[in-house]
Amino acid sequence: MHLRWLLCRHAIGLALLDALFGQVWVPEAVFNEVAVADKPHAARLRSYLQGKVHAVDLAHFVFLDAFADAGETAAMLLYKEMAADYLLIDDKRGRKVAKINQIQTIGSPGVLLQAKRVGLIPAVAPLLRLIAASPVFIGVDLLQTVLDLAGE
Repeated sequence: MHLRWLLCRHAIGLALLDALFGQVWVPEAVFNEVAVADKPHAARLRSYLQGKVHAVDLAHFVFLDAFADAGETAAMLLYKEMAADYLLIDDKRGRKVAKINQIQTIGSPGVLLQAKRVGLIPAVAPLLRLIAASPVFIGVDLLQTVLDLAGE
């Protein structure tokens, strides 16, 4: 399994991505968005993403809505270009647009569930609490569902 794109809105569990998916790629537009000095975890993200940043070939296309930003667009294009297995995206609207484009998505909670299933982490609850406390919005119902699926 290869995760070939990463929408980093936070830096929780970055090592899990490499362990679970082997390869992580990020388009330049996303790197430029998350690696600026005023963003949370920017230095850590810059370090982690070294060697993972790729230019996007604009020869591919994706269907977008009026709210798509440059990072989401580039990520979907890179997914298509690389024939990736998953697009990591937590934004609900972005996930809907990805589905229209036949892009397989996984969210941060899904990554945590996978990590627990293969024994990389003992529990999802502590990391899920960190995500819930970050600017990434995850609904209470989804949080409870993930905890139930994890048996916690």
